[in-house]
Amino acid sequence: MARFYEFFAGGGMARAGLGAGWECLFANDFSTMKAATYSANWGDAHLRVADVAAVTTADLPGEADLVWASTPCQDLSLAGNAVGLGAPGASATRSGAFWPWWSLMTQLAKDGRKPRVIVIENVVGALSSNKGADFQVLAQAMAEAGYAFGAVVIDAKLFLPQSRPRLFIIGVSRDIAIAPVLRREGPQTPWHSAAVQAAFDRLPAITREAWIWWALPTPLVRRAELAAFIEDEPTGVSWHSPAATRALLAAMTPANTAKLKQAQTLGRRTVGTIYKRTRPDAAGVKHCRAEVRFDGVAGCLRTPSGGSSRQTVIVVEGRKIRTRLLSTREAARLMGLPDSYILPSNYNDAYHVCGDGVATPVVRFLAQHLLEKLVQARAEPLAIRA
Repeated sequence: MARFYEFFAGGGMARAGLGAGWECLFANDFSTMKAATYSANWGDAHLRVADVAAVTTADLPGEADLVWASTPCQDLSLAGNAVGLGAPGASATRSGAFWPWWSLMTQLAKDGRKPRVIVIENVVGALSSNKGADFQVLAQAMAEAGYAFGAVVIDAKLFLPQSRPRLFIIGVSRDIAIAPVLRREGPQTPWHSAAVQAAFDRLPAITREAWIWWALPTPLVRRAELAAFIEDEPTGVSWHSPAATRALLAAMTPANTAKLKQAQTLGRRTVGTIYKRTRPDAAGVKHCRAEVRFDGVAGCLRTPSGGSSRQTVIVVEGRKIRTRLLSTREAARLMGLPDSYILPSNYNDAYHVCGDGVATPVVRFLAQHLLEKLVQARAEPLAIRA
């Protein structure tokens, strides 16, 4: 059984995605609320609730085949403040928590416990924040620590009815033989987006020598639509009053109103989602606007701390229009979590756990087609393409 450490663990969604074939040796998060959720679902035998800067290698038992780190994204996201990663030793940014975590990784190597595989998960904005300098620093850290690495962008909508593109930087110790089937000579659609390719092009030549274009299969076509995830009688939220719904619809631009009218002509129950966003008008005056989508996919789940509103469900059946907040159970389903997953009783806490997590089918896809093959590979000198 492969063994792993899970950092910035939240509610343990990486663990849920890896599945029963993986043994968690250690998990860490600084949020007591998220840690309580983790403990409720997985127990607390290997859970350390603390700032990652307070964790030492003495806290990390055994030897991990994989280290998974869903590093904080607030300072790398366009929905956040986008101030960047910060410098080693700095504490001015949440995303700067990368540095004490990375110090643990390098110390493990010095102790003779170098993880075979490391995965860093973050928002796609990490590719371009600080004009690409943040990603360059991450890449350089990987290369200098003796890892061959590459980056892929995977959108959860390939597996679930939620638009949620995320960046995954996968590094493998350079003494591990990588099967030819796991790598390509160049970028591959859809995993290596234009942003990934641009980030690669910005890397110094010496760092590019450690780069791998990871090869992944095209997933099966997703069949689940948003409507199947949305309940007529949800738990924990109520349908808006007609007046509240009218006020929400009145905040739509003509383009969004046209989408609504089109949905009304379909003659069937049509489910969509709405985000409220601040947008400037022609004179530059900012207004709250309601933006709707009826493509069978929810917008990306976000947390209030990320600077975005909570998502609203809209159900259209001819002239009948109903709106309400997305329920926390629906949010969990949109992350790929089973209904048996225990959520916090507080709405904001539960929404936060889901919005800060990683979609579990994406983790399973990576584990099945890449990570499990890498941790099982034999160790031998690895020739890196010049």
